[in-house]
Amino acid sequence: MKRTTIGGQALMEGVMMKNLNQYATAIRKPDGEIDVQVTDYESFSEKHHLNKIPIVRGVFNFIESMVIGVKTLTYSASFFEDEEEEQQKQKKAVKEEGSAKEENVIKEEAPQKAASSMDNAMIIGTVIFSLAFSLLLFMVVPNLLTNFLRQYTKSELLFSCVEGVVRIAIFLLYVYLISFMEEIKRVYMYHGAEHKTINCLESGDALTPENVLKHSRMHKRCGTSFMFLVMVISIFFFMFIRVDNKLLRLVYRLLLVPVIAGVSYEFIRLAGRSNNWFVNLLSKPGLWIQKMTTREPDSEMAEVAIQSVEAVMDWRAYQEAMKNGEIED
Repeated sequence: MKRTTIGGQALMEGVMMKNLNQYATAIRKPDGEIDVQVTDYESFSEKHHLNKIPIVRGVFNFIESMVIGVKTLTYSASFFEDEEEEQQKQKKAVKEEGSAKEENVIKEEAPQKAASSMDNAMIIGTVIFSLAFSLLLFMVVPNLLTNFLRQYTKSELLFSCVEGVVRIAIFLLYVYLISFMEEIKRVYMYHGAEHKTINCLESGDALTPENVLKHSRMHKRCGTSFMFLVMVISIFFFMFIRVDNKLLRLVYRLLLVPVIAGVSYEFIRLAGRSNNWFVNLLSKPGLWIQKMTTREPDSEMAEVAIQSVEAVMDWRAYQEAMKNGEIED
């Protein structure tokens, strides 16, 4: 099967698709219309030629994915605020528009710049909080819960394995519990639509809602698989940390997280381009977990995902080039 560089993310009532230096958000608005927004994006790793350095590129890709993810999630959520809050915003906008007419051009631009700075600060703050929360929940808590084992064993291998099992259990429990939230159920359905659309594209089928729904909702390049890999690979990395001081041991673990993320990214990248039986075997656990983070979408969700793809690539030209052998795996 031919692979693409396109990747995506499920949003609130929508899908984000990223291809090369652009990403598009397609949102099904409350009135039923689909809003599509395309944003140009220059990757830091590509700009500074770091995208050719294994592991390092994975660290930057992970951070950039979080930034884009938070930005697009925030954008999608803005369509579904309470009517009362929306009306208040509209009234405020009318007042500000009236006031702006009395100001000169320089003063008129200042509030817009300030608002933009506030938005960027909010996104950065959300990314930092998300990273801190993830490290606390999936790295610090498992370590603290399993520290009591050290009075019974000196084996770092055993300790790392037990800590890894606890980490994976917390991750699975977290994914399972949030799946009961009504909004998350919808997001999981759009997650399924995202995967099905990419699978349909890579298989060479025309992107129609009917064709998209026929394909699998699992994909080897999924972020769920990436997170699971981080959990598993951390077991092997942490078993080499042999420090008696508990605080120092925890610090070393946190410092290794970027390296673990980089290694996990390299495997996901390889899995997305390979059909090797061994790579497929190692990808299986991540695909199984995707059964929890994806749901079967409907045709309207598939339509949203298709429009997101069409905004960042000419899929017909791509598939034609694929048929003519102009694109390699």
